[in-house]
Amino acid sequence: MVSVVTYQRTTREFVVEEAPAGPPESEVSIETLRLRIRQQEILADFGVLALKGTPFAELLDQGARLAAEGLKAEFAKVLKFMPEENRFLVCAGVGWGPGVVGHASVGADMASLGGYALKTGKPVISNHLDIEERFRTPELLVEYGIRRAMNVILQNDHSPYGVLEVDSRLEDEFVAADIVFLQGLGNILGMAIERQRMERDLRQAVERQQLLIKEVNHRVNNSLSIVASMLHLHASVAESSDVRLELHEASSRIAAIARAHPRLYKSDRIDTLDTLDLGAYLTEVCTDLDASMPDCEVRVVVEEGIEIRTDRAIPAILLVNELITNAAKYAYPAGDCRVWVTLTRVQRETVVISVRDEGVGLPPTFDIKSGRRLGMRLVDTFSQQLQAHLQILRKNPGTEFILALPLKAPSQDG
Repeated sequence: MVSVVTYQRTTREFVVEEAPAGPPESEVSIETLRLRIRQQEILADFGVLALKGTPFAELLDQGARLAAEGLKAEFAKVLKFMPEENRFLVCAGVGWGPGVVGHASVGADMASLGGYALKTGKPVISNHLDIEERFRTPELLVEYGIRRAMNVILQNDHSPYGVLEVDSRLEDEFVAADIVFLQGLGNILGMAIERQRMERDLRQAVERQQLLIKEVNHRVNNSLSIVASMLHLHASVAESSDVRLELHEASSRIAAIARAHPRLYKSDRIDTLDTLDLGAYLTEVCTDLDASMPDCEVRVVVEEGIEIRTDRAIPAILLVNELITNAAKYAYPAGDCRVWVTLTRVQRETVVISVRDEGVGLPPTFDIKSGRRLGMRLVDTFSQQLQAHLQILRKNPGTEFILALPLKAPSQDG
């Protein structure tokens, strides 16, 4: 049973009752049956359209067009409720002339067809607008010579969006089956509106979160850069050469960490904030090291497009930073340092980073685990932290450090 507001000619009153049922089943024409079948097809097609995430304006226009088609009416419109004005805005429609959609508005009080449907949640049928007494006929409908109208609410999980209305100039009557179709279309449209609202709110929340993350990374980067600059300044005035060296090395290590953060907050996608391109990051660090060490040339060959989590990229780059710095300090006592850095993918989830020099080589008694140099101890610590395999090859001339690095820690696999 479908309850609608109808006009009683005998008592000249409007009452809420069951909608006109239409002709008996035995008298239903083939044309009417075809129309009902078409209405079911429209509901199915519109449901698919709504699920596809059709742009909002297009979805409203399609809803109005299909409503008119399914009821063989000349006009249909989506009325958006504007609570601050207690009026409806015609935000989509079919059949109307220029200046109506997006501009025209009608009252949303209980004395209007749409307002009654909105406030009560019940479908409203008026098959005789010319003799309406309780409901006010909007000037828009009078202007277009509309004889009958039907309204259903566009309900969602929050406040109603508005109503869907079908209008006709023809001398006929809307019946219960018509209101069932229109309410079905309105329900789909209402749910689609709610879904798009939720998606919009979610996008706004994601954008806000992304902005906050970028701001945090920006501030962290600035803080690290300030610390590195302060250490560099202290190094420049230190009297002891050993202290100057240690301060310069500490500044270099902090600067290497800071270089990761600009790559984070330059990303346009929040789902990439926790990963970065290892090849691009490695190239930047090596370029900066090359510029900061006039007596050392760093040549880099990397494979781009290798994505790695940031929390793994930073210790890997710090390890490379230590190896290059150590080569410049110890492998070339006479200066004229040259270091080759390469990055290649050897398996789907494993890459190899090589740092090679052609210097004097390692001492015969060299042991990375028992050595006293802080740089080498850091290299060993970083390789263990990354659960990577570090291989040291003595060349003639020079030394090559080869790091087999899993892109994901074993605990992250699967």
